[in-house]
Amino acid sequence: HNFNEIKEKDVRVGDSVIIQRAGDVIPQIVSVIYDKRPENTLPYSAPEHCPVCHSLAYASGDDVVVRCQGGYQCQAQIIERLIHFVSKKAFDIEGLGEKQIELFYQKKLIQNPADIFTLEERDKQSFQKIKNFDGFGEKSTTKLFQAINDKRNIALDRFLFALGIRYLGETIAKSMARIYSSWDNFFDVVMKAVHELKAESLAKPFFEQLCDVQGTQMRIAATSICDFFKDINNQKMVNDILLSVTPIALKQQDLSSRITGKIVVFTGSLTKFSRQEAKEKAESLGAKVASSVTGKTDFVIVGEDAGSKAAKALELGIKVLSEEEWLELVKT
Repeated sequence: HNFNEIKEKDVRVGDSVIIQRAGDVIPQIVSVIYDKRPENTLPYSAPEHCPVCHSLAYASGDDVVVRCQGGYQCQAQIIERLIHFVSKKAFDIEGLGEKQIELFYQKKLIQNPADIFTLEERDKQSFQKIKNFDGFGEKSTTKLFQAINDKRNIALDRFLFALGIRYLGETIAKSMARIYSSWDNFFDVVMKAVHELKAESLAKPFFEQLCDVQGTQMRIAATSICDFFKDINNQKMVNDILLSVTPIALKQQDLSSRITGKIVVFTGSLTKFSRQEAKEKAESLGAKVASSVTGKTDFVIVGEDAGSKAAKALELGIKVLSEEEWLELVKT
């Protein structure tokens, strides 16, 4: 249970409780049996600091979960954050997956994202060569360094997503990248919004600008972004990455294409392009890519073994395209 539930139902250490099976899985506390409560029990309080890094821990916004706010300064979080940083939708560094991150972290070779981009230079000067590690060798190590170097220039949206800021997911990151076009523009607006929040002024035009991404109020995401960048340690971490990495602007959307403003869905096994490539192409031409078929869907592109989504499209009278027909439609 979250702490709101614990507080509302006054659950204490040593209590006997009545539980039920919720959602066919979860044992949910219905109520406390007060007649069986031990003497001298006290209400249970949520921790105010992380037990690992001692940073503040609290539930922010509408979130009911108490979370450590230490971010990259917390050892309990950093490995998962590094894994996210190199993941498919972020930096997508081939050969640097979960196992490699854990290994390099244990050997103190990668302790923060910036270390990834100095790994090759430090390896040259080290007596403990990566090529001698289990699972590595001369060839795989060379390929790893090349994969890292290939990502020194990266799309701004991927860079933002890779930072692992809560609520700054793939979609919002892409919207931010399109609106602000460069890292400097984005960071300038964010820091002005941070100063507005610190000053507790009534007028917060820069914060409201962050909230109004794509015309949709995203106050939770904007607050989370500001919380991240008001931390000096996080600013230093990002600046260290930027010594080796250059975020590049997204290509501007083609607002005159035949799919501008259309909603498209991809389904089945695609053979002529990856799902990510298809999504990026559609979005660059001004289309919106959805995950489910509704009455508002304009096109459904089907690959091999297309299932229920293709059937639903036919049922709703939505235009169904093969991969070849899609490629012809988006040809520029």
